[in-house]
Amino acid sequence: MTKQDFEALARFRFGIRRYLRFSEVIVRRHGLTPQQYQLLLALKGFPARDWASVGELADRLQLRHHSTVELVNRAQTQELVQRTPDPEDARAVRVGLTAHGEQVLGRLSALHRDELDRMGGVLAPPVWEGPGPAGNGRADGVSGGSAPGR
Repeated sequence: MTKQDFEALARFRFGIRRYLRFSEVIVRRHGLTPQQYQLLLALKGFPARDWASVGELADRLQLRHHSTVELVNRAQTQELVQRTPDPEDARAVRVGLTAHGEQVLGRLSALHRDELDRMGGVLAPPVWEGPGPAGNGRADGVSGGSAPGR
């Protein structure tokens, strides 16, 4: 890797951290935890439907199942999400947004989108100058998928 590669990686990492810090501050100002906002966003952004199972949310949020259950419990107490029985599997429940959750998410997501617009290209992926690692796989051996310890 070249000096420019390290600068690009550092700039990208700084942009990620700056955006995450903005998100943490803004959601707390609106009475949510960052994890609750991520839960709402994961539900609204779930592919092809407007609900998800706790297991699917755990995967999306990279949390353990029991941690996700507690997060959903807290969000349900604040009337942000609701649980409904899964008509196809009596053992499962579907988690979806409430009208209040939709409103809160809409306000917060608009603020997040505006911040991304203000940040410009800071979060654009780096363009590498030097050669990459040999092979087609990831150099760190990390793969996508379930959260650690699951």
